[in-house]
Amino acid sequence: MLQDPTALLALASCGVVAFSVASAAALKGWTAWLDLKRLEMSSGSRGSAPPAPLSRTEVAALRERVRKLEAIASGVDY
Repeated sequence: MLQDPTALLALASCGVVAFSVASAAALKGWTAWLDLKRLEMSSGSRGSAPPAPLSRTEVAALRERVRKLEAIASGVDY
C-alpha cells in the first residue's frame, strides 16, 4: 500500500496541509496574545484601579464600627 507513489504523495500532502493549518492557528493565537499584552501595557492599569468613592465610604463605616467594637471590648462606654 505505501509503496504506491500516489498514496505516498497523498499522505505527504495531507501531512503538509495539516501542519500548515496547525501553524496558522498557532500563529493567530500568538499574535492575539501579543496584542492583548500590548493593550495591557499601554493602558498602564495593570489591574489596579483607584477605589471608587462608594467603597471609600464603606471602608470608613467599617473602621467606625471597629472603633465602637474595640471600645465596647475594652469596657469604655461608647
